[in-house]
Amino acid sequence: MSLANGRHYLAIPGPSVMPDRVLQAMHRPAPNIYTGELVDMVATIVPDLKAVARTEHNVAMYICNGHGAWEAALTNTLSRGDKILILGTGRFCLGWGEMATALGVEAQVIDFGQTADIDMARVAEALAADKAHEIKAVLAVQVDTSTSVKNDILALRQTLDAAGHPALLFSDNIACLGCDAFEMDAWGVDLMVTGSQKGLMTPPGMGFVYYGPKAEAARDRADLVTSYWDWRPRTDPDIFYKYFCGTAPTHHLYGLRVALDMILKEEGLEHVWDRHATLARAIWTAFETWGQSGAMRLNIAEADKRSNAVTTVNMGGGNGARLRDWMIAEAGVTLGVPLGMDDAPEDYFRIGHMGHVNAQMVLGVLGSLQAGMSALQIAHNPNGLSAAAEAISGAA
Repeated sequence: MSLANGRHYLAIPGPSVMPDRVLQAMHRPAPNIYTGELVDMVATIVPDLKAVARTEHNVAMYICNGHGAWEAALTNTLSRGDKILILGTGRFCLGWGEMATALGVEAQVIDFGQTADIDMARVAEALAADKAHEIKAVLAVQVDTSTSVKNDILALRQTLDAAGHPALLFSDNIACLGCDAFEMDAWGVDLMVTGSQKGLMTPPGMGFVYYGPKAEAARDRADLVTSYWDWRPRTDPDIFYKYFCGTAPTHHLYGLRVALDMILKEEGLEHVWDRHATLARAIWTAFETWGQSGAMRLNIAEADKRSNAVTTVNMGGGNGARLRDWMIAEAGVTLGVPLGMDDAPEDYFRIGHMGHVNAQMVLGVLGSLQAGMSALQIAHNPNGLSAAAEAISGAA
């Protein structure tokens, strides 16, 4: 007998749970891709995508995953032999740097490890040492999905400005757009990338590159740009077909339209941010309470450096893998596998709490985790679930 029978819950950090309304909007015949309803709808999607990122600048839409958005960002702004600064706080910014190296770009890497955010003093030292201003761009993730760290992108802009360095500031927001607060224009971000499958609550398959005037000026000099990744036709097309360098991702667009309505018109972006913050605090409270009598710990120790979209947990003693397996087999919940935790991957798991998520979903995962720890005899303080419930009730 298993208690997993029923609707399975995917608690991984992307693709996130898709609202039924989004899926229903996609369940329709293919539309005309040249004129009519689809063309008119995309004209409403573009300003709303900008509103989610808090920008007046450009956004280019691609049929791709986040790695495709990375490549579009690199190829539109850089040339072979250029130098960039990679600020590693987990797997993903390092991966962006590896992609740049494969394209012929020199990547200088500062790796801050798997449990820390960006150290601005070390960034300032690297910028000060670059007296010839060879560094063309500084690349960071606002949230690294592998470690669950949240980096201070505004402080990074301030560090660049204090150094008087002209490098572009790139931010990867694939994990967190629509979950953690982000202000592209107010924070002075020159380029931002994201994807459809997390906070934007739409199935995987669309990538977005937002870019401001400095990044657009770099496009004039970039020798890596190719016909498909070129963002100019996609942001100022003379015919609709050029928005996507060919056939549009028609059904994704119908789903995205509904998702943006849910975020901006029905709930409101700042309320979306608040909901994610409250649910994240409930998760952290549960683990901090459980950990009072066990070896488990949150991967990021300081609460203000944790993402509201994803939480990485170190259970110790191989218990991460044991609990992941139990949750699938006995509770009908899939947790995220560790990424980049090469020292002891069996100790870790990740919980995604991004996009279409509410109190009962989070409390259901936490209750299942507590049951799993009891079943597997993993040491823990038994008051974690009630502490999480108190965190939610106190914010309601």
